[in-house]
Amino acid sequence: MFQGIVIEKDEAGQRAAVQTLDEAQLPAGNVTVRVSHSTLNYKDGLAITGQAPVVRKFPMVPGIDFAGEVEESTHPDYRAGDRVVLNGWGVGETHWGGLAQKARVDGDWLVPLPSAFSPQQAMAIGTAGYTAMLCVMALERHGVRPGDGEIVVTGAAGGVGSVATALLAKLGYRVVAVTGRMEDADYLRGLGAADVLERAQFSAPGKPLGKERWAGAVDVAGSHVLANVCASMRYRGVVTACGLAAGMDFPATVAPFILRGVTLVGIDSVMCSRADRLSAWQRLASDLEVEKLGAISHAVGLNDAIALAPQLLDGKVRGRIVVDVNA
Repeated sequence: MFQGIVIEKDEAGQRAAVQTLDEAQLPAGNVTVRVSHSTLNYKDGLAITGQAPVVRKFPMVPGIDFAGEVEESTHPDYRAGDRVVLNGWGVGETHWGGLAQKARVDGDWLVPLPSAFSPQQAMAIGTAGYTAMLCVMALERHGVRPGDGEIVVTGAAGGVGSVATALLAKLGYRVVAVTGRMEDADYLRGLGAADVLERAQFSAPGKPLGKERWAGAVDVAGSHVLANVCASMRYRGVVTACGLAAGMDFPATVAPFILRGVTLVGIDSVMCSRADRLSAWQRLASDLEVEKLGAISHAVGLNDAIALAPQLLDGKVRGRIVVDVNA
């Protein structure tokens, strides 16, 4: 028997609660993991609150991330005692996820946990930090170098933005953080941001082209924020887009792309290839200052995660929420 958050839905509506589960209830898979830590991501907040149709099958254990130790395995790459991490692959949406003390998954979805990180530190990174690393790698792949100019990071006080700010600053880029919570300015400067701007400057409809400023961008917002970032890119600047916190729409023109040669790169962390996942986690192990994870994250228990879900969606949570599933 083990504890986990379970989302159920019936005529009375959708609800989430911590329940006692039997291992026989776990879904099919060739690796069973004793979960140590999970996280609360934006998608998990949507699933727990029911504010968007994230969950496709009920009952569902949410949690798109987890870290832990292999308990049983028939997968050739894993054996009992191996430390592993999982991000995405529809876990917490169509397959029981990480906000429980046990998980059973396809071993192809797992990545060995780098020795540089404890399970708690790996979840302080989580899908948000792994996505941030994919954004950084995309900027590098498209030729953006530290000497090329400023990199703007939107939603900088959130999970993706916090890790992106820390990574880019460590790699020598001049980072300008954009946030709707200016009270977090000192926090963002502590992560390495050279400047902090108010989100209101980006969130209203803007001009097709603005003054050239950014050599690169990491955007978690979408909507007018992304459109305004694109409009202010330097010639041949690169924008990585990985979120929709401000909306799914993209009210822009083609002007930045056909007049300034701007590149817009979509970043998908859910179905990303295993090779790219391995590269991202290897880069995180070498490029992320582990001591900054303490400032970026704080730990809660399973019951606390349910209560925090609506606060996360309202933008009231800074950094990363690590869930100790055994607390």
